[in-house]
Amino acid sequence: MGDTLVLRPATAADAPVLAATIAAAFEQYRGKLVPESGAFRETADGIAAELRKGAGAIIAERNGVVLGCVMTRLDEGDLYLGRLSVLPAARGEGLAARLVEAVEDEARRRGLPGVRLGVRVVLTGNQRLFQSLGYQEISREAHEGFDHPTSINMRKALVWA
Repeated sequence: MGDTLVLRPATAADAPVLAATIAAAFEQYRGKLVPESGAFRETADGIAAELRKGAGAIIAERNGVVLGCVMTRLDEGDLYLGRLSVLPAARGEGLAARLVEAVEDEARRRGLPGVRLGVRVVLTGNQRLFQSLGYQEISREAHEGFDHPTSINMRKALVWA
């Protein structure tokens, strides 16, 4: 039982560990994404402020060690998931899927019709992961200053039991 994965809502007090987890998880993309990921601008203070303004976050931890996290906020009536982060040492265990599932559970708890996310056009592996979890492309958009799509918006309509 000591190795049980725990998924829990984060509080503003968790902001430093959220910022550190996001930074470590996104490090592999540094210098590889154009434009650079906004994840590198996340700070504990910024995350704490978002959480105080109504954003949410879910932390995945085992034995008190944080392995991953995801941020959430309302977006067009759906729950938006962002900054899905799994530490490199914890990858390959299905943690990302568990975190996405936790976001979907939260959306259902709130009575929301769906979950949305954005994924970079160049990150085809991430797109495949989200497609395998039932997400479908709804639109593409360009980051500021770009004349071609750099990001794909995806959505999953939630089924109510």
